[in-house]
Amino acid sequence: MPIPEDVTGEEIDKDVRQELLSLPKGLAEDVAKNLVMVARLIDEDPEGAYAYSKIALRLASRVAAVREAAGFAAYANQKYSEALAEFRAARRMTGSVDLWPVMADCERGLGRPEKALEMAGAPEVHKLDKAGQVEMRLVAAGARRDMDQLDAAIVTLQSPELASNTVQPWTARLRYAYADALLAAGREGEAREWFAKAVESDKDGSTDASDRLAEMDGVAFVDAFVEDDDEDDERDDVAEPQEAPVADEVEADIDDEDDEDEVEDEDDDIEDVAPEAEAEVEADDEVETDFDAKEDIVKEDVVKEEDDKD
Repeated sequence: MPIPEDVTGEEIDKDVRQELLSLPKGLAEDVAKNLVMVARLIDEDPEGAYAYSKIALRLASRVAAVREAAGFAAYANQKYSEALAEFRAARRMTGSVDLWPVMADCERGLGRPEKALEMAGAPEVHKLDKAGQVEMRLVAAGARRDMDQLDAAIVTLQSPELASNTVQPWTARLRYAYADALLAAGREGEAREWFAKAVESDKDGSTDASDRLAEMDGVAFVDAFVEDDDEDDERDDVAEPQEAPVADEVEADIDDEDDEDEVEDEDDDIEDVAPEAEAEVEADDEVETDFDAKEDIVKEDVVKEEDDKD
């Protein structure tokens, strides 16, 4: 796949660049560029990111960073079995537990929430940093909801991190998950309160908490462009039925006028032909009269000649 000219490969994290030093220079540059494309596209174009990850994987499958990137690209495309395999491979190569929460979430994606809960109680969780532990709590709460255990999900999310007034990178998502669980349990008043808190901490818009809050308050957002298009469609729908009958009436009037003109023309033709016909009849009568007169004269002459002979 093509790599944009502005991508140099230097954009990758220094730890990943360090891993790529085990590769030949030209190969390392190619792998780095493909990893940059994975990171660039994974949110807006997951399929594109997945395609670049497959290229990087083909070039350097023994690099942990490549396996991890391939795992996240597969995860973004809901290819949970493939993602889990790549995460496990990366974990074997590094020995790190950082991928433990997302591995548990893959188990959820595969329809195994019980396995996700088992991982949430494993010793590896205690080795996670604060962000990783919060992420694991979110996955465990999601697994509880998968099993229709709403109250247990709410309790799972209740923690010092949730109660803290300090805003951390995970704060908005944690508050949002808690509000959503409360709403699912029918506790609308509390849910609205926590959606509002999620909005306060969601400075980069990582959740749709503001939309959910507005929905609860009965506020509807209308896209102006869509509304204009709808109005145009309505006008078209109104105009079209009116135009057709008018056109039909005009055509009908024209046809009627043409018919009337044809009738008038025929009448005129008849009127023009009538005098001519009468004149022809009169002329024929005169000719016949002259012929009869001449015939009588001839007969008289013949009679006279016979008398003279006698």
